[in-house]
Amino acid sequence: MFHLAWFLSWQVQSWNGTWSGEGGDEWNHPDLYVDMTKSLERAGFDYIMFEDGAFVPDSYGGNHDWWLARARSVPKQDPMQLLPILSQHTERLGLVGTMSTSFYPPYMAARTMATIDHLTHGRAGVNLVTSHNTRTAQNFGHEDIFEHDLRYDMADEWIELVKQLWGSWDADALVQDRARNVYVDGAKVRPIDFHGKWHSSRGPLNTLAPPQGNPVICQAGGSGPGRALAAKHCDTLLAQVESVEAMKEYRADVRARMVEAGRDPDSCKVLFIVSPVLGETQEDAEAKNERMLAGFKADISVNLANMSYASGVDFAQYDLDEPFPDLSGTNATRSSMVMMAENAKGMTLRQAAESNVRRSVDLVGTPDAVAAQMGEIVEEVGGDGFLISGNVNRRYIAEITDGLAPELRKRGLIRDGYTHEQFRDNLLEF
Repeated sequence: MFHLAWFLSWQVQSWNGTWSGEGGDEWNHPDLYVDMTKSLERAGFDYIMFEDGAFVPDSYGGNHDWWLARARSVPKQDPMQLLPILSQHTERLGLVGTMSTSFYPPYMAARTMATIDHLTHGRAGVNLVTSHNTRTAQNFGHEDIFEHDLRYDMADEWIELVKQLWGSWDADALVQDRARNVYVDGAKVRPIDFHGKWHSSRGPLNTLAPPQGNPVICQAGGSGPGRALAAKHCDTLLAQVESVEAMKEYRADVRARMVEAGRDPDSCKVLFIVSPVLGETQEDAEAKNERMLAGFKADISVNLANMSYASGVDFAQYDLDEPFPDLSGTNATRSSMVMMAENAKGMTLRQAAESNVRRSVDLVGTPDAVAAQMGEIVEEVGGDGFLISGNVNRRYIAEITDGLAPELRKRGLIRDGYTHEQFRDNLLEF
């Protein structure tokens, strides 16, 4: 069996398409996500992960106009506020929000996640990012983003501090001894007196110990430092690679790093981002996929803007028919830059933008055919599952949860119900 999760942002999902419904308005309210998470839980998903960012992009075209006009990455809401609401409509689904280790104070992060873990009865997770955009840094009072590898050194210390804060209360510190009139045993709560290079905290937290001990930690680690950080700390890892061979290499590398860090390699589940395209027949799915690809090629500004977002380089400034520009000087997401440059070898910028549409294995076909393909991929890779990403509208949600998931379940590839109450226990069940 393998795991399934869904990757999205609390932002405008789909607002002017054929199947968008009232997406231009309802994205900003819980109802769409309540419906979605109930469907994901019915389908046996392990978790839903909300990506986040704290800036208005202006890396394409020299200003923010394109991004606002297209509702791409902005407007966007803080997902942490949404998780407790979703927990009231689900019982087992893991709920993951995003925090930046570069700008979120460790004590606040530890306290927030402990609180959400209580509110969700042990189903909270946090996706940790180091933030790669200069505008984010400027929003938090810095002139520029921290250097790439330094961000990961800082993140390592950040996580160590947050974990110590979560551990500043013993799990059995709450005694509620009415006879002695003692609510919490003070001997089981202690300061941590953490003094690091970048962070410090006396502690302890003023919340109870999180139900899971540590809320589930998630990360997208692509570069060497990112993989090393994930191998040391993460319970689940999301990866975007373009082939089955790349999946095998990635998972093997992370698992080897975990062994070096003294961890059981089965204690971190690597999920690969995919965007299945489903149809009633194979021909229908292929035609749908061709229409999607043609749409991207007809308006390459979408891919140019996505490339600008990932790199911090304004691709609008370059001649489309000149060779793809050199990105070696950027301090953004290193794994994305390597992939982008590798894919663009020998291409013009126009050709690269037309080809930079889907950076994962192709899953195109009927639910039955795609389910079989997913099973074959996981068998070859060795595990651990997939993270669905795509435009969120009720039609696509239903295609995945009521079309693909039942076919996967018929093959015994995904769970049929949840054995445990808490997120980490279900995640590590197999």
